[in-house]
Amino acid sequence: MLGRLGVYPMVRLSLPARRLLAFLALQGRPVSRTAAASNLWLDLAEDAGRANLRRALWHVPRGWIETMGDELVLSADVDFSRAQAIAARALKGEALTFEDIVLLSNDVLPGWHEEWLIAGQEAFRLLRVEALEAACRMMTTCGDLALAAQAGVAALAAEPLRESAAEALIDAYLAQRNRYQAVQCYRSLAKRLACELGVAPDEALAKRVAGICPASRTAH
Repeated sequence: MLGRLGVYPMVRLSLPARRLLAFLALQGRPVSRTAAASNLWLDLAEDAGRANLRRALWHVPRGWIETMGDELVLSADVDFSRAQAIAARALKGEALTFEDIVLLSNDVLPGWHEEWLIAGQEAFRLLRVEALEAACRMMTTCGDLALAAQAGVAALAAEPLRESAAEALIDAYLAQRNRYQAVQCYRSLAKRLACELGVAPDEALAKRVAGICPASRTAH
């Protein structure tokens, strides 16, 4: 679900089946048939929605979805669930591997604009950015500088106007004695903030960078 919807083993799925799998994966818990049908087919009457749900279930390979009475639950390994667990560990102060950072560098089903999906997309984006930023800071402190920078780059790519993510990345660069990248990161942030919001970076961050390269205070 992260980046795009793919399944393994490779199986050609109908659009209703893909939507149903994505919906159940996002819920992460058993969902009633009524709730699934009403969310996936908002513009249809209940009977028509449930008929569409039955057709979608028919197209899903056996064993991928379990039924428990009137409830449905996804019975598969989902990268979204793994990413949530990785993010939770990062927020508790655990280091990330390169593979973890790659997984957290993806949004949930970009390009999908389903009403039932939007809130989950935004919640996961915030979670992954906070986790990447926290991991960047923690790994910088622990001296795992290469991965710290990777996490910081991923966080800032997801939220280019997030000053705290830029600050974490700048700290990682400085710990690497990479002053050029630190200053470039600051200048890019300053330019984006000026263009998008008409504001300058936080004064404390500006003073820190000015201590590295005095010209950076005015070279926005």
